[in-house]
Amino acid sequence: MKVPSVRDLMVTRVITLRPEMDIYEAINHLLKNRISGAPVVDAEMHPVGMLSEKDCLRIFANGAYHQIAGRHVSEYMSVDLSTVSPDDGLFTVADIFLRNAFRRLPVVEDGILVGQISRRDVLDGSRKIWELSPMTRPWTDSKYLSEELKAALKSPGTKDYEI
Repeated sequence: MKVPSVRDLMVTRVITLRPEMDIYEAINHLLKNRISGAPVVDAEMHPVGMLSEKDCLRIFANGAYHQIAGRHVSEYMSVDLSTVSPDDGLFTVADIFLRNAFRRLPVVEDGILVGQISRRDVLDGSRKIWELSPMTRPWTDSKYLSEELKAALKSPGTKDYEI
């Protein structure tokens, strides 16, 4: 069984924000669409940042919520952006999610946003693998696992992995 790629699991209809968008408008987009964050893209759909609920809560917690009239998304978005390729595998993305607090990752091909993958998408992909092939589990082959995952799965006092 082939391990699913990001392309197999990602969503392609992504709600995006623009850097010059008013921050209140962006917060309303997140709330209206019941999402916890969105990629920020330029006019050519190049990802330039991510605005999350956490970024928005930081505005409120800093007491600036009522003093941000005319402020733009670019002033509050996270610019330390991690992205994945549509050809990356499920285990690569799972490893990124395990090492970071991200809930979603922009999927970028040739510098252009083509989709988004979330923790839930990866979990759904892992469930599909389990259901389709309960006797052949590709993740038991250590070539799919990062060194960090191998260390986390290693049974105390053994050289084997507990999977």
